[in-house]
Amino acid sequence: MFLILVFPGKYLLKDIFLYNKTVKMMKKHLLLFVSVFYMVFALQASEVFVEAENFDVKGGWVVDQQFMDLMGSSYLLAHGMGVPVADAVTQVTFPSTGEYRAFVRTFNWTSPWYSGEGPGRFALVVNGQVVGSPLGTKGDSWMWQEAGVVNITQTNATVSLRDLTGFNGRCDAIYFTKRNSPPPDEMASLERFRRKQLNLPGKPLHAGDYDFVVVGGGIAGIAAAISAARLGLQVALIQDRPVLGGNNSSEVRVHLGGRINLEPYPALGEVVKEIGPSRGRNAQPPEIYEDEKKMAMVLAEENISLFTNYRAYDVKMRRGRITHVVARHIETSEELSFSAPVFADCTGDGTIGYLAGADYAMGREGRDEFGEETAPEVADKMTMGSSVQWYSVEEDSPQPFPPFEYGLEFNEESVQKVKMGEWSWETGMNLNQIYEFEKIRDYGLLVIFSNWSYLKNKSSVKDEYRNSRLDWVAYVAGKRESRRLLGDIILTENDIVDYVIYPDASAPTSWTIDLHYPHPENSEHFPGREFRSIAKHQIIHPYPLPYRCFYSRNVDNLFMAGRNISVTHVALGTIRVMRTTGMMGEVVGMAAAISKRHNTNPRGVYSRYLHELQELMTQGVGKYDVEDEQIYNLGRTLGPRE
Repeated sequence: MFLILVFPGKYLLKDIFLYNKTVKMMKKHLLLFVSVFYMVFALQASEVFVEAENFDVKGGWVVDQQFMDLMGSSYLLAHGMGVPVADAVTQVTFPSTGEYRAFVRTFNWTSPWYSGEGPGRFALVVNGQVVGSPLGTKGDSWMWQEAGVVNITQTNATVSLRDLTGFNGRCDAIYFTKRNSPPPDEMASLERFRRKQLNLPGKPLHAGDYDFVVVGGGIAGIAAAISAARLGLQVALIQDRPVLGGNNSSEVRVHLGGRINLEPYPALGEVVKEIGPSRGRNAQPPEIYEDEKKMAMVLAEENISLFTNYRAYDVKMRRGRITHVVARHIETSEELSFSAPVFADCTGDGTIGYLAGADYAMGREGRDEFGEETAPEVADKMTMGSSVQWYSVEEDSPQPFPPFEYGLEFNEESVQKVKMGEWSWETGMNLNQIYEFEKIRDYGLLVIFSNWSYLKNKSSVKDEYRNSRLDWVAYVAGKRESRRLLGDIILTENDIVDYVIYPDASAPTSWTIDLHYPHPENSEHFPGREFRSIAKHQIIHPYPLPYRCFYSRNVDNLFMAGRNISVTHVALGTIRVMRTTGMMGEVVGMAAAISKRHNTNPRGVYSRYLHELQELMTQGVGKYDVEDEQIYNLGRTLGPRE
């Protein structure tokens, strides 16, 4: 009507025609929009995506986050040591009733060594009904396996994972759809699909602006966080497990090694003394490792904000500096972003440094590179391995164990006639400890179960094992070596043996140069598949490590403490034990405080404020008068060098 009133009469018919045409076009576009809207809604309403690690009730299944960077997610693991674990159960709301095809992301974990049906079998159960055939029986890598068709008669349903063997079946996610196709397998596409299905926000939530962000809650990370917090910094400590301690936690069960309170700074080690367990030995019952002590010490520091169960997976950079670290919750997939002027990589794997583009080394340097006598003549990719520790207990009655034969054959000569396995059960020396880590851990499980099965069912000494029962097998592998982030100094064997004291001498290392190699007898029986190691020790004088090994040479604001500091493979043999790495953390926390005070970077602490760092190392940051009960596993060293 508005057009008819405004325009002169000679344009009236033409304008009415144009008006009608416009209305028709608008109706057509509106109809198209509505059709597309309902089509998208219908597609969304025909599918449900469920992350296994987000199940309401985990039952006997455990959350395994060790390989998130490799396969995209945490997953649930049925770690029953041969006894099926209790069901994991969750409630799922379907968008509508009807038939859905169910796809499950899993694979046969023994596939690298065995071509047949694997032992990690489990079933998908919906409303009490088993769906299709057992899962986890095939596939040589993570893949979507079709479970079968389920008929949903009510939109609210109970979904369960039922372990059928107790032998480490694994489930990443479940996808119910009224269409025929599973989600993508390719990692980037799967990540986009996962984010869309979980309705994750485009940006992570901001967890806060801190003075210092420490990634990794092992002994080094705990000590770095406590040291900085006691010097007044607001600290975020990010740990990707529910417990603290890393290799010294009840999940891995490695005791502390090395000496504390040594010259030239005997106050270093006071934090290690406060957080460390009073008893030693590897592969012992969980209470030996005193997880609660470490947690209590961190929570007692009001300047520390603790974020357990968050795995850092991304960094944001500006002009060669890290501005943010991004972490994802291992169960809920919630993402948080942390900002700070300085960061510490205490991940062991050098993950933050790697993501930030830090220079790093991995493997063994050749002898000509640094002139190290112990180095191999030619550089190679060999590293020290990872240990999956275990032990058994004695019962009053026979304890059966299922036959377990999946590509590894034992006989009377090759079987290990033992009832526990600790550090020397070591795998993966000739594999990549980052990109093949799931295979390395799985091989650790394979050899334990295969060896135990032979002892129990076939060996000449099976009567001695009749009442023996596997009581604990680690599923979190204890790793010794991977990336080493490079600093302004790369510490070598010669520095330690020749006692080259640098002006920035700091935390002392006292352990022997302890390097591991495949066990010769194990190599005879399992060439290329060794799972036992030997250690070769070179005794040293306690040696103060240069502070310049504790920060990156090319990422401006990155500290590191732990086994990923700037050393050669040979020098790693002495610095990697946990009382030593804990003292590194204390020094890094002090340096972070100086960095904050003077608005400088880690290198500036050395070049302009080394005297202040030396004063802090002299004073220490001990807070409690704790008797030193850590008299175990001090290492074999010569006395202080004159």
